[in-house]
Amino acid sequence: MILSSIRNVVFGYGEAPVLNGISLEIHAGEFVGITGPNGAAKTTLLKLMLGLLKPWRGEVVIHKETLGDRGLKIGYVPQQVASFNSGFPSTVLELVKSGCYSRLGLFKRFGSEEEALVERCLKQVGMWEYRHRKIGELSGGQKQRVCIARALAGEPNVLILDEPATGMDRESRGGFYRLMRHYVDEHGITVIMVTHGLEEAQPFLDRIISLEQKESEEWTCLTTSSCSARFGPALFSE
Repeated sequence: MILSSIRNVVFGYGEAPVLNGISLEIHAGEFVGITGPNGAAKTTLLKLMLGLLKPWRGEVVIHKETLGDRGLKIGYVPQQVASFNSGFPSTVLELVKSGCYSRLGLFKRFGSEEEALVERCLKQVGMWEYRHRKIGELSGGQKQRVCIARALAGEPNVLILDEPATGMDRESRGGFYRLMRHYVDEHGITVIMVTHGLEEAQPFLDRIISLEQKESEEWTCLTTSSCSARFGPALFSE
């Protein structure tokens, strides 16, 4: 079932468009990779999908009926999470707990169910043993894992990731892709991921959307490839 449709979208930051005539569909319950060289407006495309940017022309439609009664719940992990400085006051546990607040609402108390959810999310990304550490004390790759755990703690049905494997070693990246594949297959969430590491990620993806440059210097989706997803246990390597 179609979750999101982008039709003939044109967008730019100055007078000239950087994305021109973009049309694509995202289906519910698939793991999609968005790839392209540096400067290929991949993050811009993500922001258009999220409604954070309004297209000059064309339309972006979220088909909420596809999601049923639960509605749209987006988890978003931006690029450059390593920018948390050494003075950032929260602990790992506190930050990941904050990911539950959207599901709790204003008046529901943080209880045993949420405690178990936070523990599970931290263990899945291999960061449970760091739960009492300050965020600013962690390495870039560790911060990335914690932000992924926070997004998962919100129990999203759409997870959008901008270069999520930045700072991780090869083993951890493989574990991360297996974990995302598990969430797609076992929990039915939709994962949309910007990545440069296509060679490693490709075996786990359902589709690849490639942004390629035309002679006019605009970026357009020229190819959408199908992949054969092969994956192992849904464990994130520590």
